[in-house]
Amino acid sequence: MGPDLVEEIDYLIELLTKSGFFSVGEIIEILEDQFIEEEIDFSNHEISLRDSSNENFSKLEKAFKKLASENIVAIHNCGFDIEEGVSDAFELQVHLLNNKFEAKGFCFYTFEDVEDAVFDDKLKITFGDFENDEAKALEIGKAVARTLKDEGFAIDWDETVNNQIEIDPFNWDKSYDSEKEYEIEGAYEVFTTSQVLE
Repeated sequence: MGPDLVEEIDYLIELLTKSGFFSVGEIIEILEDQFIEEEIDFSNHEISLRDSSNENFSKLEKAFKKLASENIVAIHNCGFDIEEGVSDAFELQVHLLNNKFEAKGFCFYTFEDVEDAVFDDKLKITFGDFENDEAKALEIGKAVARTLKDEGFAIDWDETVNNQIEIDPFNWDKSYDSEKEYEIEGAYEVFTTSQVLE
């Protein structure tokens, strides 16, 4: 194994463990998929999940739950990049509609955003509505920004639909929790529960 490959593997292991979204088994699977050409046995790699405070992540979860109660579906770790995230948000809206729920809009951050948060201490949040209506999308953005500020986050956003909302700084401190679902399954559960409780 060349030094570049070792560095790439170490970087990915650090990112996956620090993200707090994957078990050791899932991390090994991702590594095997990512480096399938190299035929590396990752089962004897030293992978330990970090135990973090969850302080910032808990505040983010709280903000996302509050948004769900305001009819905005908020999705953690939604897709790899924005394009995939938007596609997942619309897929989630279809599931909601099929079950007689309706969200007026969405917000999410992607795995690329998690990577920025882990290594650069900033977290970008994408938002929008489901009808491609700029005025509605802007309302969603304002609601998201307000809710994040209410949780004590410092926000950098120009209040336009063209730019994401950035939480800066954001110290990513999520620990892995096997009991909790994230991504679209978790967002569906949080959203539908918040609607039933109202």
